[in-house]
Amino acid sequence: MLEKVAMSKRDYYEVLSISRDTNPEELKKVYRKLAMKYHPDRHQGAENAEIEEQFKEIKEAYEVLSDANKRAVYDRHGHAGLSNGGGHSGFGGSSFADAFGDVFGDIFGGGRGRQQEQRGADLGYQMVLTLEEAAFGCDKDIQIPKHVECGSCNGSGAKSGSQPITCHTCDGYGQVRMQQGFFSVQQACPTCAGAGKIIKDKCNKCHGHGVVKENKTLAVKIPAGVDNGDRVRMNGEGEAGANKAPAGDLYIQMKIKTHDLFERDGADLLCEAPISFSLAALGGELKVAALDGWVNLKVPSETQTGRVFRVRGKGIKRLQQSGHGDLLCRIIVETPVGLSKTQQALLQEFAKESESSAQKTQPKQFSWLKKVNAFVDRVIK
Repeated sequence: MLEKVAMSKRDYYEVLSISRDTNPEELKKVYRKLAMKYHPDRHQGAENAEIEEQFKEIKEAYEVLSDANKRAVYDRHGHAGLSNGGGHSGFGGSSFADAFGDVFGDIFGGGRGRQQEQRGADLGYQMVLTLEEAAFGCDKDIQIPKHVECGSCNGSGAKSGSQPITCHTCDGYGQVRMQQGFFSVQQACPTCAGAGKIIKDKCNKCHGHGVVKENKTLAVKIPAGVDNGDRVRMNGEGEAGANKAPAGDLYIQMKIKTHDLFERDGADLLCEAPISFSLAALGGELKVAALDGWVNLKVPSETQTGRVFRVRGKGIKRLQQSGHGDLLCRIIVETPVGLSKTQQALLQEFAKESESSAQKTQPKQFSWLKKVNAFVDRVIK
């Protein structure tokens, strides 16, 4: 009798349309497609009985071939080898979720496994720094309002001397399955809100939450060279995690104040230096400020507005690199104002003296006037 039953069954590999060397991963993919196609919940009417038989055959084949030991026995002895140990669990009252529990376990959060730890949320903080603090680095103390583990109950949420109990709805898994047609949806347990445990006697300090809010003072070391938008991460200084899960991180974002003298361009510093007409014409020395003190610039004669002098190494330290940027000083020649009568007389004498040699002493102005005169002559003609 056993031999007749065994002989009447189709080959499991034929049922799933796979070869005998198909690996477990590919086997699972094939089964998922076939089970989705032939599950009875998707078919109604006269054909339902036939579809159910096909589904039972597919499920039976998968249950055997997905088990390494049963597959080895089947490969050696066929259906007869499984007659004593089984391999056929039957469809019976199986639901769509039961059929797909092993296939979609990763999609539905591990099926009936233990609840996952919920890591604490990350926190953000904006730190305002002066340009000098950003350039040289500094130590700052900050206060962060955050949730920390309750010291009274050590994070359990239960009153001293009591313990949380396992949720009777989800049996401690934190999640329950809801059947919707041929789909099975897993969601947080409505009784324990996904915690897996219920607290009957709540801690007086945290009221069962396991965490309390407090201002925590943190010492922060700011590295030299930080710029606007740079972030410093402090591991584990975010919100406390639920159910003893790890805390989140704290991200401190830098905002650099506007400086009275300098603008920043990466590791370089930019500044402007107004100089007198006489210094620009005759040349000389100019004292300018850098972040670490005074710098003497040699201004050559005939210096024009807009000329930029570069002082090497007087910029900002390059973050996480060696060396510093440069100081770039842009010259602005200032026109004298509020002249005395003596100064006015001297300049008038200078102007008369310059008229005869304008091409030499004021080449840009001379060139411009020449172009203007030529243009006007063309327009009039």
